[in-house]
Amino acid sequence: MRILLLCLLVGSSTVLQANEAPAEIDGAMTVNVYQAKRLHELGAVFIDVRDGQQWAWGHVEGAVHLNLAHDFLGLASTSWPRNMPLVVYCDSEVCPASAEAVRMAVEWGYEHVFYFRQGYFAWMLHDFPQEKDNFGQITTLNAQAH
Repeated sequence: MRILLLCLLVGSSTVLQANEAPAEIDGAMTVNVYQAKRLHELGAVFIDVRDGQQWAWGHVEGAVHLNLAHDFLGLASTSWPRNMPLVVYCDSEVCPASAEAVRMAVEWGYEHVFYFRQGYFAWMLHDFPQEKDNFGQITTLNAQAH
């Protein structure tokens, strides 16, 4: 019985490590929660790549929801200014979606991409500005505003 429990514990930690997001992405700057907060204060565009249900439960105040599986490819459009600062996040260090989104943004030529690897959970734990989805209101990203 002890061997079975040990195997389960070792196996579950291996699964978590396999899904852990990389610490850095070439061409982007990894930022911690305090640096992300400062970028928020300076008006950087925060992009949440989580699914709709997670977004609805709560997200960084003013963030744009671009689910990696459905909406994120819209940023590939040449109509978006490549010099606007983007802060991309997911839940936490064990969510690789933000790393993939950051890689894509860098590939598309965005010049100021910030990888907020700690993600929304860290933001929430520090009680930084948050909001929940207002289903009657749709958030849009205006390329001309940045």
